[in-house]
Amino acid sequence: MQFIKPDININFIGKRKIAFGVSIAMIVVSVISLIVHKGPKLGIDFSGGTLIQAKFLTPTKIADIKAGLQNIALSKSSVQQFGDMQANEYLIRTESTAATGERFSSDVEKALNSATGVEVEIRRVEMVGPQVGEDLREKALFAMFYALLFITIYISGRFELKWILSGVVASALIGAVYIFKLFDVSIPFLIVTALIVSLILFWFLELKYAMGAIVALIHDVTITVGIFSIFNKEFTLPIIAALLTIIGYSLNDTIIVFDRIRENLRRYHKNPLEVILNRSINETLSRTILTSLTTLFVVVTLYFLGGGIIHDFAFALIIGVLVGTYSSIFVASPILLAWQSRQQKK
Repeated sequence: MQFIKPDININFIGKRKIAFGVSIAMIVVSVISLIVHKGPKLGIDFSGGTLIQAKFLTPTKIADIKAGLQNIALSKSSVQQFGDMQANEYLIRTESTAATGERFSSDVEKALNSATGVEVEIRRVEMVGPQVGEDLREKALFAMFYALLFITIYISGRFELKWILSGVVASALIGAVYIFKLFDVSIPFLIVTALIVSLILFWFLELKYAMGAIVALIHDVTITVGIFSIFNKEFTLPIIAALLTIIGYSLNDTIIVFDRIRENLRRYHKNPLEVILNRSINETLSRTILTSLTTLFVVVTLYFLGGGIIHDFAFALIIGVLVGTYSSIFVASPILLAWQSRQQKK
């Protein structure tokens, strides 16, 4: 299927400065939002607490629900509507880790019935202890960090045949992170520092393809997390799954473009690198857009029809697909051009 004419020649690389400006602006807004909100809004999976999903027979005021919760020592609770307005379902979150047996569900149901005067059904009750939440938070950060490092080994090996060099760098970074972890260094600070150090090493060791891919992936994850912070959406385990999916999707797009760049570097080696990069992006543009549109069709359908449980998951994927497609064209490839400028100066 040919979606775009094969002789199309859009000057993507010529617009890289505008694209870099847009990316920097989005990242700055994301970081500012995270600073203002003191990090992403952590769900019960990471912060610990108790989650109750309640369905009422008729519309109910949130104030009445909170009044009922006060009668069973759950006064410090947040209540928000869940799913469609007509469903009359609410999510109740509390920082306390109450015992979540049948008696607890029964007590909550009686208290809400009494306070609202409406028949209520307790659909689910989940409890996560603070220690478990902290452990899950650390494992989630390490999962994304290790995914990025193993990607660098693959990219460097496939496109530059530097398997050993990239493997040594990744192993050293993993070892350093593990050692500093033993000294109770803050895990988020440790991961961010390790990523910055890895980018510096990639630059000086001339792992240009790996750096282009990692910069694009960090760009995608940062903006996705920032948008969640801006909209004050909860960060839960399904969102971590969505971020790892975004990393895989964006990487797939980037590898397709890099493959074509490598082929064209051999075929048109006498042409300037800027021309080769532009040609490669245009030649893979049809496939990139078709892949993105079909993926977007699925995740948008999930967003509107999948129900409240996977609503935020689908929202993260929508952002990731859009930003990932953008970064494969305007972020990953122009990094290679920055390398040429560096070599010319040397």
